[in-house]
Amino acid sequence: MKTLLLDAPEMARIADAPEPQSPRSGEVLVQVHRAGVCGTDLHAFRGRQPFFSYPRVLGHELGVEVVEIGPNVGNLRIGDKCAVEPYLNCGECIACRRGKGNCCTSMRVLGVHVDGGMCPFLLLPAAKLHVSNALSLDQLALIETLGIGAHAVARAGVEAGETALVIGAGPIGFATLQSLQLAGATPVLLDINPARLDFARRTFGIQTTFDARETSPQTLEESLGDLPTAVFDATGNPASMNGAFEYVAAGGRLIFVGLHQGEVTFSDSLFHRREMTLLATRNALPADFKRLIALAEEGKLDSSAWITHRATLEEVPAQFETWLNPDSHTLKAMIEI
Repeated sequence: MKTLLLDAPEMARIADAPEPQSPRSGEVLVQVHRAGVCGTDLHAFRGRQPFFSYPRVLGHELGVEVVEIGPNVGNLRIGDKCAVEPYLNCGECIACRRGKGNCCTSMRVLGVHVDGGMCPFLLLPAAKLHVSNALSLDQLALIETLGIGAHAVARAGVEAGETALVIGAGPIGFATLQSLQLAGATPVLLDINPARLDFARRTFGIQTTFDARETSPQTLEESLGDLPTAVFDATGNPASMNGAFEYVAAGGRLIFVGLHQGEVTFSDSLFHRREMTLLATRNALPADFKRLIALAEEGKLDSSAWITHRATLEEVPAQFETWLNPDSHTLKAMIEI
């Protein structure tokens, strides 16, 4: 079968791979119909993705169909359409024992640590599939992205009526915004791209947006009346992450949703004076997937507007440079397999 293989940075190709074997106990064989291209894939192409090793079959945002079921699987049927939870945790480490398998000490993420789903067929643990025969395959593929934002908002303990700033108008930032809206918060968006800010206003009804090139923490405070009590940095940009501390209100918290390979530095006196809480957030939990699917089935959540570009698997190697070009205005590329 054909796979999208990244041999090394900026070296993507279509490669042949053997068909998966029949599923063993607790496993299922799925046909992959959709694979979203996320920042992880693009950073890996550039050679800037933490925790990544080459060569690797990319793909962890997946919309799939069950085609074969192994023994001891009782929660799935042939033909079920599913979102994939791509976090293969050990189930035994201290994080897993405490219900935090999203940060398992020996975590293997599809398409990052192990080969992913940019291929026609894939063997997966049945427990990592979340069924919805009501949602489209596009929607199912993007549940994982929504989960990143949902988990971040849950980590922050955001309350209804709270003003929350999201820095970064990409898919992860938008996922965070949508979960903030569902939590009853008042979301504010900061980014350097006017087109992305306009998209957020038109698509999500975000009333308050700021151009980061023209907005200092002081300007933001004057406009809002107070600094936000929750600030989510979804950029993965070190300059933005270092500067995000300045936007947090006294007694507030800063949540790093994006990550980068280097260090983050900040003023300890500012951090202490405002008694900030700093939180990291990683991946998502099974409960996030289940809740988001239910919300999407109820029509309360939709990410289909994110999809700006489409490609077949064979077209992907030639498209990476296009998707990385800001002039292409790529928000989310979807691969049809």
